[in-house]
This record gives sequence, structure tokens and C-alpha cells, in this order.
Amino acid sequence: MMGFGMGLGMLLVPLLGIGLIIGAVWFASALFQTGRSSNLSGSSQTPREILDQRYARGEITREQYELMKRDLS
Repeated sequence: MMGFGMGLGMLLVPLLGIGLIIGAVWFASALFQTGRSSNLSGSSQTPREILDQRYARGEITREQYELMKRDLS
């Protein structure tokens, strides 16, 4: 009877640890995914508006802006 209890405990402890790790990874992923998706899918901006905003924020140069603007039209 002692052998059965020890074997079960030796199996449950690692499974519990793995479950906790998976839960922590899932929680962190959901936390960061929410922040990202609200910026991307929550807006109904046109590609041109996004390009204008990127240029206004200084993320792209004037040359890159003009080239991308030509690509969009």
C-alpha cells in the first residue's frame, strides 16, 4: 500500500509543476496579446492613415513615406 501512494505522489507533483508553468505562460501570453490586439484590430484606419501616422511619429523617413504612399495608390 505504501508503494502505490508514493508512486502516485511522484507522478502528481511533476504534473502539478508542469500545469503551473503552462498556466503562467498562458496568462502572460493573454496579457500581452490583449495589449497588442487592441491597437491593431480595434481601429478601422485605412492604410494611408496608418502611413501618415507613422510618418508623423518619425518612424519612417520622407523617402520611405513617399515610396510607400506610391505603393498604396
